[in-house]
Amino acid sequence: MDPANPAAEAVAARDGRILAVGREQDVLAAAGPGAEVVDAGGRSVVPGFIDPHNHLLSTAETLVAVDARYPAVGSAADLVAAVAAEAARTPAGQWIRAYGMDDAKFPGGRPTRRQLDEATTDHPVIVYHVSGHHAVVNSAALAWRGIGEDVADPAGGSFVRDEGGRLTGMVLDSAMELLLPVAVDIGCHGPNFHVDLPQEQLRSWLEMAGDTYLRAGVTTVCDPQVSRRELLVYRSAWKAGTLPVRTVVMPLSHMLDELSSIGLAGPFGDDRLRFGAMKFYCDGTLLGGTAMFEEPYGEGFTGSLYHRPDELTDLVRRAAAAGWQIGIHTQGDRAMGYSLDAVKAAVAVSGDDARPRIEHCGHPTPAQVRDFAALGVIPVNQPNFLHDSGTDFVRRLGDKRAHRLQPMREEIDAGLRPVLSSDSFVSSLRPMETVANAVRRRTREGGPIGAEQAITLEEALRAHTLDAAYALRMEDRIGSLTPGKLADVAVLDADVRSLPAEALAGVDAWLTMLDGRVVHRPA
Repeated sequence: MDPANPAAEAVAARDGRILAVGREQDVLAAAGPGAEVVDAGGRSVVPGFIDPHNHLLSTAETLVAVDARYPAVGSAADLVAAVAAEAARTPAGQWIRAYGMDDAKFPGGRPTRRQLDEATTDHPVIVYHVSGHHAVVNSAALAWRGIGEDVADPAGGSFVRDEGGRLTGMVLDSAMELLLPVAVDIGCHGPNFHVDLPQEQLRSWLEMAGDTYLRAGVTTVCDPQVSRRELLVYRSAWKAGTLPVRTVVMPLSHMLDELSSIGLAGPFGDDRLRFGAMKFYCDGTLLGGTAMFEEPYGEGFTGSLYHRPDELTDLVRRAAAAGWQIGIHTQGDRAMGYSLDAVKAAVAVSGDDARPRIEHCGHPTPAQVRDFAALGVIPVNQPNFLHDSGTDFVRRLGDKRAHRLQPMREEIDAGLRPVLSSDSFVSSLRPMETVANAVRRRTREGGPIGAEQAITLEEALRAHTLDAAYALRMEDRIGSLTPGKLADVAVLDADVRSLPAEALAGVDAWLTMLDGRVVHRPA
């Protein structure tokens, strides 16, 4: 991924940094006698993957919770069975949490609290939507929080009701704030999945999750929604030397005034744990029907906003003036226009190297792509969504809009540097799955989803390494195998250039090096 040295036979590391890259005999000579030699056996050697939008701690939580992802859970009946099985081994009164429900694929649509009540009435139950923006709960959870039929919808969210006006148990976007036993109050600044759990338990799960990331070749993540809860856990692990990967945190915008009052803005920290951009929300979730488009989509989805457009612009401008790089969650084209106004306000006060991010960047219009190019916007894409839910997008959005989702080919051709990410826990954290989906542009069912927006393997690898480092303002130290940079290396378990696109998704790391130390190797 080094433009000045795009391919080489060997790489050497010493004292945590890349020492030499080039011909085998030259690199061996630079390493000197006594160096440990690893024969990659014809496999591809790449920089450690950088995931610039990955909810690290939340992903760790999902690894020890009920797995409600499709296709294992493909109906409300499957969901009830999974929750009932967990209830049978969980003491009464304890919360049951499940992640990954994709009700767009359920015959009959969204599940209800009455159906979850069939699984258990002795446990409060919360099932997170695959997007992380919504949840469905049982009656015990509503009662635990004292939520009755007269509850009012908060700004930026709502409680779904049936034809008779009764609560169905489904809560959307910021309404999650009122439902969960949350550790922090974030108001209308995003969906609140910051569950109140003991810090020691969260840190233990975080450390356990490290193997999953390192086996996939991930050496750096950026958590795009960090509150006091996450920061305390990450800092505790950093202090103990057990933070499993490099971690960049994006504090949520509800913390702007508090952080500004002490003069703190990113980038700030060290190479293992640092502040990056600040995170804002414009509209809701494309997967869950609350993205805001000029024309409603799906089953009459009109979308929702977390802030009025003028409020978002003011919030983003204040953050930029305080020194923050900004990242705005934006999906629909109408919301994209609102975020574009906010980005213009930020760039006007940020100087020449603002690097504003649009998280997800679901459906920018061609004109908006051109405006983004003029402003240096970084689209932070997740093509796994196109694979996982592409058929649903075509059904809900129609061909014209669905096939322009995440238009990476158009963005690259316009001079932008779009990056690849997983949005784990929402989709798989394995980088080569993400790379494969950017290259293939195929749905789970095998149909095309914007085939003309496909990018090359080389472009996809760069978007998950060097360009991702640029999005984090860390391209001077990670993202390419360049002498002097930190020695983060992934040896993939195949020669990826020789594989057909269909086989790329099955590739993991054969060996992973972080800071010049082997942290994952073949058994």
